[in-house]
Amino acid sequence: MALVSGTPDGTLRPGVRQPSSISQGNTDPNEEVLKALDTYKKKDNSKVVVRFKGVGNAPIMKQNMYKITATNRFQAVIQFLRKELGWQSGEPLFLYINSTFSPAPDDTVQNLYKSFATEGFLIVNYSTTPAWG
Repeated sequence: MALVSGTPDGTLRPGVRQPSSISQGNTDPNEEVLKALDTYKKKDNSKVVVRFKGVGNAPIMKQNMYKITATNRFQAVIQFLRKELGWQSGEPLFLYINSTFSPAPDDTVQNLYKSFATEGFLIVNYSTTPAWG
């Protein structure tokens, strides 16, 4: 394999190795970039089953299991629960995973599910007062 490289004026310069896809002329680099962007743009519609459990004096929900898009941030779960309970943004609502910790609002539901799923769903405890550390 000859070691060549293009110069700004389009001539070849000996001594510099080109990446194999460019030197062989098999694919257009722009095509590869467009393919990568298309893959990135595809939305992952996988769902995670989330089970809500009221703690303390929190109101009990009629339906406590929901499917939520896995790529959503936990903030979306907080907003969803507030809407379901009829809670205003100023009213206190504390959420915990598996009765142990409160996740950051920017954690993804998918990461929480992968790490803390129990029996096939993510358990989210909710309370109107702080319940666990």
